[in-house]
Amino acid sequence: MEKVLDIYRRPYDPDFPMVCMDESPKQLIKETHAPVAAVAGRPERYDYEYERCGVCNIFMASEPLAAKRFVKITERRTKPDWALFVKDIAQNYKSAKRITLVMDNLNTHKPGAFYEVFKPQEAKEILDRFEFVYTPKHGSWLNMAEIELNVLTGQCLNRRIDNILTIKSEVIAWQRHRNNRNAKINWQFTTECARVKLRRLYPTLDS
Repeated sequence: MEKVLDIYRRPYDPDFPMVCMDESPKQLIKETHAPVAAVAGRPERYDYEYERCGVCNIFMASEPLAAKRFVKITERRTKPDWALFVKDIAQNYKSAKRITLVMDNLNTHKPGAFYEVFKPQEAKEILDRFEFVYTPKHGSWLNMAEIELNVLTGQCLNRRIDNILTIKSEVIAWQRHRNNRNAKINWQFTTECARVKLRRLYPTLDS
């Protein structure tokens, strides 16, 4: 935890960007009955019945200090999907010397995934561009990309959508709008805060 918090205190450096990455499933849901249009004093109403149309995955990469984020929608969330997304991140930072990537400790987020997708030389070239930093097992809330995912859900995906093409289109529009607004995360939790508010997590030493 303290390692992640120390990384968040680093000043902005385009040669060594700090990027947070997270992912979340999105269920595809189809209406079985047309919604009832809104009228004065009454919001639009939806039938409780719906049809499940599968699930897609949302990959989120956020660079908090630069107020930039990059989103990718995939059909699955396998190790190869993650490896391809990380390669996309690397391509978005071609001039960076090394990218610090903060993420949770999901079993798909492993360096070996690159060797399942790319030839050994390319896999190592991609890995050499990154410093992987993992949040604690029960501390995914420390990942700022999780905040961006919550904003995306609340502003763009908080309704029933039945196909992945619509999600891709709307997420791209959301990403462009939020980047253009230069929207930033106001992160205030520090190591000093952790040692006070989460002191129960630290070992108790005899004086």
